[in-house]
Amino acid sequence: MTMSPALRKFTLVVHVIFSVSSLGAVACFLALGLVGLGSADAQTARSFYVAMDALARLVIVPLVFASLITGLVQALGTVWGLFRHYWVLAKLLLTVLTAVVLLLQLDLIGYLAAAASKGLAEADLLGLRSSLVVHAGGGIVILITATVLSIYKPRGLTRYGWRKQQSQLATRP
Repeated sequence: MTMSPALRKFTLVVHVIFSVSSLGAVACFLALGLVGLGSADAQTARSFYVAMDALARLVIVPLVFASLITGLVQALGTVWGLFRHYWVLAKLLLTVLTAVVLLLQLDLIGYLAAAASKGLAEADLLGLRSSLVVHAGGGIVILITATVLSIYKPRGLTRYGWRKQQSQLATRP
């Protein structure tokens, strides 16, 4: 099933918006985490962790899943296919990895936000606070990698893609 050119362009624009927005939202999350770690004012640091929880749940999660869904629509509705090219498959796996890690981190983010709202002392939960920064940094690296793959589209067909291409070439007159 191939989309019309107008629909393909529309879904591409929507996918790019969600993907780049998720990258920006994770960058904001990282900035809040870094400032929260380095802040001398405990009240300010606590407010950042509460904001990080809201940002993760209300912005980052929906954007990452919207990016995943629109990416699947793009792959399934265009000649790129979902399993034909290594770069598409790599993007899918990176996005799924991002979503899974994000979902696993939500409980920890919520726990830290609850602890912060109850009066988290500056040295409390330092390992967890640092972990959020490390995970956000890793998320940015993964999202940038997926973006680079989208732009450069490295050559290379999967075995399925190669077989599909060969069967299409064989059926041409």
